[in-house]
Amino acid sequence: MEFHGQLSRLTSVNPPKSKYHAAGRFGRLFPSLPPFAADTPTVRTRLKEIGKKGGVMDGGLNNPEHPSGVTAGFTFLGQFVDHDITFDPTSDRETQNDPEAIANFRTPLLELDSVYASGPGATPHLYHRPNSSEEAPPKDRWSMLIDEDWPKDLPRNSQNRALIGDPRNDENVIVNQLHLAFLKFHNAVIDHLSAKPRTHENTLFREAQRVVRWHYQWIVLHEFLPLIVGRDVVDDILTYGRRVYKWQNEPFIPVEFSVAAYRFGHTMVRGTYQLNGDFGAPIFDINTGGNDPNDLRGGVRPESPGIFRRFVEWDRFFEFEKSSQTPQKSARFDTKLATPLFELTGLEEGSLATRNLERGLAFGLPAGQDVARFLKQEILSQRDLSELADYGFDTRTPLWYYILREADLIEEGERLGPIGGRIVAEVLIGLMQADNDSFLRRDPLWQPTELGTKGSFTMTDLLRFAKAPVS
Repeated sequence: MEFHGQLSRLTSVNPPKSKYHAAGRFGRLFPSLPPFAADTPTVRTRLKEIGKKGGVMDGGLNNPEHPSGVTAGFTFLGQFVDHDITFDPTSDRETQNDPEAIANFRTPLLELDSVYASGPGATPHLYHRPNSSEEAPPKDRWSMLIDEDWPKDLPRNSQNRALIGDPRNDENVIVNQLHLAFLKFHNAVIDHLSAKPRTHENTLFREAQRVVRWHYQWIVLHEFLPLIVGRDVVDDILTYGRRVYKWQNEPFIPVEFSVAAYRFGHTMVRGTYQLNGDFGAPIFDINTGGNDPNDLRGGVRPESPGIFRRFVEWDRFFEFEKSSQTPQKSARFDTKLATPLFELTGLEEGSLATRNLERGLAFGLPAGQDVARFLKQEILSQRDLSELADYGFDTRTPLWYYILREADLIEEGERLGPIGGRIVAEVLIGLMQADNDSFLRRDPLWQPTELGTKGSFTMTDLLRFAKAPVS
């Protein structure tokens, strides 16, 4: 498990080379392509120069906003999705074993195990415990735990550790508030379903879990992905199938996705956010401390519920009808990151950009030009990448950087380009298609008619149904 601002504890960065990977957690989409560069001290020094604070990737505190108005909430929905598909809460092997040595201990799926963990039987501390189970109505025995004294914060223990299925979802205030919204959504679904007759009350939890998961998957497929990659890419994959993301036995997480393409979210991060009418702050800031810091880091609760100010009003992050608020936009899709992401504690250089570039080198990711050639896409010219010429990467460019540049140039900063969009969409859709319990497998014609509007369901619908805070 890894937070922004902490060093990776993986003891090896040597995922299997097989395209049809049969065992383990990692694999490759393009195993035949060579690394973009040799892992030498000179290359690492050049990557650090590119990724350093004040370097070519530093976009300042107020980097440019998204040109067509993708709202800031989708930045953190993307982070929430990432934590859902890349972490096994029942195992510590993710951080202690080499990728080559890990067996098939988990199938990555969009199943919200970051919320549900191992269920109320194996992880009861995440679930509501009524005072008297014999007298409590069934819905109270299958609800997620929410602290009645702190209803606008995640439930926490005496040391302020969040009681959630994935501790990474307490990394910053916005993602922990999103996690809280999903807890409330589950509980609202429990309330909704509990009024319906059933043969046995124990089916209530399983049915609620299915409803929550399917609506979440619908949002990823029909709202999140079209904004990030374009509706035409999504429709092409659903109609004609996946071209590069394939597996033999079980799905895996491709390193081209996890180390490069899906890190597009870092460029969407704004330097500062306004959470509610009383509190706004930088996303990260090195000049913080105490029990209520002046940035948006997670893991914090002030002394008194009466002064709690670290909560999100969601109409500041998503579009709500009849709201007087204009939601904040995400940042533009380009090669620039907000300055706070170059000042992270716990990183050797302090720079998230440097870490991403060095990881691409360590994992032996191919050059963006080679991937474009493989996918038969137009290759960015040396002029398009002229800012990297002094470092020798304008003809063989790190894949993460190349994906951000093509988003900036080809899609004018609105969404991922043809390489990044194809990788992200194929992996996320592929994970849903691999899940025997997803709506795409069990009922591909299903529509969220019961909780949605006119056969659709959005993050705004989810937040409204959950009665999450708005201004």
